[in-house]
Amino acid sequence: MAYQSLLATDDKVEQLAEVVGKDLIGTKLRSEMAVHSEFYLLPMDGVLATKGTGVVTSVPSDSPDDYATLMDLRKKAEFYGIDPAWAALDPVAVLSTPTYGELTAPALVKQLKIQSPKDVKQLAEAKEIAYREGFYNGTMLVGKYKGEAVETAKKKVQDDIVEAGWAFKYSEPEGMVMSRSADECVVALCDQWYMAYGEPTWRAKAEKLLASMNTYSSDTRNAFEGSLNWLREWACSRSYGLGSKMPWDKQFLVESLSDSTIYMAYYTIAHLLHSDIFGHEQGPLGVAADQMTDEVWDYIFCRTDTFPTSAPLSQDKADALRREFAYFYPMDMRTSGKDLIPNHLSFCIYVHAALFPERFWPRSMRANGHLLLNGKKMSKSTGNSLTLSDSIKKFGADASRIAIADAGDGIEDANFEEYAANATILRLKTLIDWCEEVMAERSSMRSGEATSFYDRVFETEMNLAIVKTKEAYVAAAYKTAVKVRSRSLRAH
Repeated sequence: MAYQSLLATDDKVEQLAEVVGKDLIGTKLRSEMAVHSEFYLLPMDGVLATKGTGVVTSVPSDSPDDYATLMDLRKKAEFYGIDPAWAALDPVAVLSTPTYGELTAPALVKQLKIQSPKDVKQLAEAKEIAYREGFYNGTMLVGKYKGEAVETAKKKVQDDIVEAGWAFKYSEPEGMVMSRSADECVVALCDQWYMAYGEPTWRAKAEKLLASMNTYSSDTRNAFEGSLNWLREWACSRSYGLGSKMPWDKQFLVESLSDSTIYMAYYTIAHLLHSDIFGHEQGPLGVAADQMTDEVWDYIFCRTDTFPTSAPLSQDKADALRREFAYFYPMDMRTSGKDLIPNHLSFCIYVHAALFPERFWPRSMRANGHLLLNGKKMSKSTGNSLTLSDSIKKFGADASRIAIADAGDGIEDANFEEYAANATILRLKTLIDWCEEVMAERSSMRSGEATSFYDRVFETEMNLAIVKTKEAYVAAAYKTAVKVRSRSLRAH
């Protein structure tokens, strides 16, 4: 908190008293925000004593961890050293969801057969389900914002308790972060530049872009919508490392996830600007870097239609660059990992919406999961690892392509099966042998119009396979495409 300027003095903390946590158990408490007028302070293993006071509000109606602990306290009051009456309060419904009703946590604990607070894996799954369902689909049942959606009420409640002086905002890492010097890292308030993601007008344009864009799956679209719902100010600069300098503040570099959100626009004209990958040698147009002013870039990227008379670049060269950009843009597909949806890919949407006319907005973005190998996570330490180069050496390019396509299409992790790659090699060999046999016997085969019923059935089946295969490729559903092609080959 000192690093975030939340203390009266940044380098001094005054200790008022020292209390053993055990001595507080059973203490009767009051809270302006609670439904019950009085309740008790009780033990819970999952509370982190290193965060804040180590005391948190229990919401057993909607927190699976809290409900599991409450049930455990009731069953083992003597073990925990508490009065059974202290844990006798029933959960109070504070919100309702279409799927789980007014008591989400009890429903999920029963559904996932959670027996105690030690069922960590099931509780983590239940927590994710409960919080997602409550936030996106929940409706408030109590309090000042009764009847409002949780998604909108949450921010209002947060603002209310901060304004009342009951809380203040601070930031912390999502989990433990250790430096290379073995020090625990904290969030510090430093000089920083931010991108104002979430600004209402800009967000509306970003949402319009997303609505017009093909995401290839509802899961990907939901992930993007969730990202645009919560994404706010993002620190877009850093003080060290590799990268481009902030144009208006050279002491900072552009943060890596914020960088390169529209580099694909540069690809459309790069071949005319420089002839080497590093940009040291001028390209065929003979354009120098200092000739590319902001006004020239705006003209090339069709942000303005009038060529600036003061431009250091001739209009014929600018027009050549403008034609290249207008021909190749917008990008038809941007594909990347699902872990970049909440940051880099959402930034890409925001920045395109801000800089380019609608006709140049991205047409589609496809997100994929990570790649498993034989059903297990790839890891060099366990030996379960296969590079693309090694796969080509081991199975060949064709079998590798088919095995990767067959691994899976959606946002979930795909699974590359080595036995499938080996089986593909055999199928390809069988296909080659069959093609050679057909070509050898070609002279003895009949020719002419397809007149019989069986000829028409065969032709129809082949045409249907062609249509379905094309549809699968257009939808980037390569696993489906492989299956359709395989069926048509077997039919043939």
